Amino acid sequence: MARSARAQEEIRRFLDIGAVQVAELDLDGDEAVLRPGPGSPPVTHGEVFVLVRQSGRPVGTLLARVPEGADAKSVLTARARAECAPAPAPARGPGAAGDPGAAGESGEPPYTSVVIATRERAGQLARALDSLLAQDHPRFEIVVVDNAPVTSETRELVERKYAERVRYVREPVPGLAVAHNTGLAAVRGEVVAFTDDDVVADPRWLTELTAPFAADPGLGCSTGLILPARLTTPAQVLLESHGGFAKGFTPRTYDPARPPGDEPLFPFTAGRFGSGANMAFRTAALRSVGGFDPATGAGTAARGGDDLYGFVRVLAQGHRLRYTPYALVWHHHRETWRDLETQAYGYGAGLTAYLTAVLVNRPALLPAFLARLPRGLAHARTLTAVRETEGGGAPGDHDVRSHPWPRRLSRLQRRGMVYGPVGYLRARRALRARVEGAR
Repeated sequence: MARSARAQEEIRRFLDIGAVQVAELDLDGDEAVLRPGPGSPPVTHGEVFVLVRQSGRPVGTLLARVPEGADAKSVLTARARAECAPAPAPARGPGAAGDPGAAGESGEPPYTSVVIATRERAGQLARALDSLLAQDHPRFEIVVVDNAPVTSETRELVERKYAERVRYVREPVPGLAVAHNTGLAAVRGEVVAFTDDDVVADPRWLTELTAPFAADPGLGCSTGLILPARLTTPAQVLLESHGGFAKGFTPRTYDPARPPGDEPLFPFTAGRFGSGANMAFRTAALRSVGGFDPATGAGTAARGGDDLYGFVRVLAQGHRLRYTPYALVWHHHRETWRDLETQAYGYGAGLTAYLTAVLVNRPALLPAFLARLPRGLAHARTLTAVRETEGGGAPGDHDVRSHPWPRRLSRLQRRGMVYGPVGYLRARRALRARVEGAR
């Protein structure tokens, strides 16, 4: 009876979560420029999630309420100037202050290939491609990988609307990692960037994401900032109020030669480094580790973990990883409670599936993994704990919650973590059977 009452209270709290507007505010000198987020209407009164920029560069977020009848720009500008620090100058070389091993991000970006895997979502894909074709990067190509298509809708979209500007590749085997590997084999760029079909890329996204490779020959991977494109449903607001996909606004380099002191589980807490919707690799480095494990990722029994696998494998080869908040994509979060349930279970499964994949493919990492296992189990308990509210934060701020995380989702994430290794092994068997059948 008590459990039922608690579940009903969680449902009530969830349904009471109101919509939040999304906006951008650029503090360029004395003049501020306020714009609605991608695809959002003009800002009016009510609660607003604001990305704050300094001369175009993201420096922070805030959550503010604009009173009815007040000027939204004036209210938000005052809050932003009081709360958001100016953008730090980019590091100019290895050993930059505050970021050991950091590489400057001022070099001209290398020739880059962008891979976007998709399946039967032509409408979302068109929106993403439009934003990619508007990039200010000087030299890049776009490759669309149509993963296990049921219809010809994606191919027809690319051929009809994008013609010679986008290359189309078909991959009949389902799975995000399989699709990414197909794209990796097809690309021509020195650097290969990956994003999803449910994002809108900031015009400087690709330049900011790939410039660090020109400055640091030892860099193997870079990741960037992911913010919500819309916060119109309770599910979207709840996810973002617990951090969403954001990793903060401080650039950072992860160097396996100098493991970070504040990351005792390094490199196995790969979720701290970034997410698959906003990542790039030096093409040769990713190819040298065999790409992504095809038994991981969405569309397989493993449910996820393909991006995390890629991060750890490249780091384990001695390459550095750079996180830069200046490389921004806007992500269209899932919209319903059922979506959140699927996502929570998938996150848990993907986490342990990728760890299993790393140890299967790189057994030499087993001693390091076992040494970190006790702390890892404690970290997993914290990761899946029921999290109550903490006032004062904006969506996208890690460890600051404006809405409680439901017990149901925590339980699903833990169940997923238990299932992950089983799911990975099932995915390997299924993939092997498919390959043997094709032969």
